[in-house]
Amino acid sequence: MPHISVKMLKGRSEEQKERLAAALVKTLTKELNCSEHYVTCTVEDFDAREWQDVFARDIEGKKNKLYKKAEYDPKDLL
Repeated sequence: MPHISVKMLKGRSEEQKERLAAALVKTLTKELNCSEHYVTCTVEDFDAREWQDVFARDIEGKKNKLYKKAEYDPKDLL
């Protein structure tokens, strides 16, 4: 069933992550016309150095699956 995976830089509160997850789940269930019962969501935090590997693996390495392209250079975060 649908699983939402959010990977981002550290710095957001648990409350922000919970609100984000709820908003994403709400949008997904509306757009895919499915029950929340089947949806899961993870949120992972990374520091700027760790993000370099995440970016290479999950963004650069999966360009053919990306629906929103990056508009920044991850090295600028260091």
